[in-house]
Amino acid sequence: WLTATLPTGKPTLYGSVTRRGLSSQGVPDIAASEGFLVGEVTKKSILISCPHENVSTKFLAPYTTFSRIHQKSITCLDISSGGGLGVSTSTDGTMKIWQAANGEIRRLLEGHVYDVNCCRFFPSGLVVLSGGMDAQLKIWSAEDASCVVTFKGHKGGILDTAIVDRGRNVLSCSRDGTARLWDCGKSSCLGVIADCGSPINGIAVGTADNSLNLGTPEKALSDREVGTEGKILLLAQEDKKLQGVGLQSRQPVFLFVGSDAFNCCTFLSSTYVLAGTQDGNIYQLDVRNTNAPIQVIHRSGAPVLCLLPYRDGFIASQGDGTCFIVQQDLDYVLDLTEADCDPVYKVASWEKEIYTCCRGGIVRRYQLSDL
Repeated sequence: WLTATLPTGKPTLYGSVTRRGLSSQGVPDIAASEGFLVGEVTKKSILISCPHENVSTKFLAPYTTFSRIHQKSITCLDISSGGGLGVSTSTDGTMKIWQAANGEIRRLLEGHVYDVNCCRFFPSGLVVLSGGMDAQLKIWSAEDASCVVTFKGHKGGILDTAIVDRGRNVLSCSRDGTARLWDCGKSSCLGVIADCGSPINGIAVGTADNSLNLGTPEKALSDREVGTEGKILLLAQEDKKLQGVGLQSRQPVFLFVGSDAFNCCTFLSSTYVLAGTQDGNIYQLDVRNTNAPIQVIHRSGAPVLCLLPYRDGFIASQGDGTCFIVQQDLDYVLDLTEADCDPVYKVASWEKEIYTCCRGGIVRRYQLSDL
């Protein structure tokens, strides 16, 4: 099935493609339904355009799939800064580090109780941060799988994390409605950045535009707090609110109310942010004026589960198995295929490689150099 993503206010176009046969080179012969045109077809990609609306989508098949890393749904993954290692968490209760090139398992990280919800590499690529339903935040060595730090303080499961600069301080958000700042060196909580009264499903930290008033701290800061100045923390909340908070001041900067629970958020730049909702909306906002969104992208009613800046656009994944890269102006979309109806929970990228994980327990690796 085809879905053409159009700018705000225009209805989504739907169509279908049919394979009529296979060439001697193994390239499929493809036909599209009325209103769509089939362009270049290779073993890995199909270009479909909709001339009437002047939009096109390229469907890209995965370069490799890894099906043996976990036994059950993979809830989160990340790729190290050098591209060599992947880390993932699963509903099978495990967290693993593996070779990004071939999926070969290198380390098993054991220590959380119950599900591990989130994981990410520190900028060094040698250390991993994780959060779980046991309300614990942990730091691990990717080299020997040892847990070097455990943070305790949340009263509910940790749903997302963020790293400040090089990682002397880290952030977490939880079902308990709080976002907290932690000092890695002393394993202590430096403060509650926000207490929202509703679960915080996702967070993102970014450098704020100079024109933005981030507020002033009400009390003296700890000398253990490093790199929080000039930063804004985004909070994607279950109560339909997207909030911006001055990381150093702990003061609210903006509040935007969406159509449904916010699942995820990210920065595109110091002025533009994205946030995705449970009912399928992707909001692009200017943090200097959040009265009305710049645009709202809606492909389907499936939950938006992950948003990731990528080159001059972003990658989005949804609960219906769709995962796509939006370029500027929405005139060209790249669809990463094969998850079918399995929710794609998380996306990570390194240079021209993109990795996804889904309910089916498979990690898919796409190579944009295939295009």
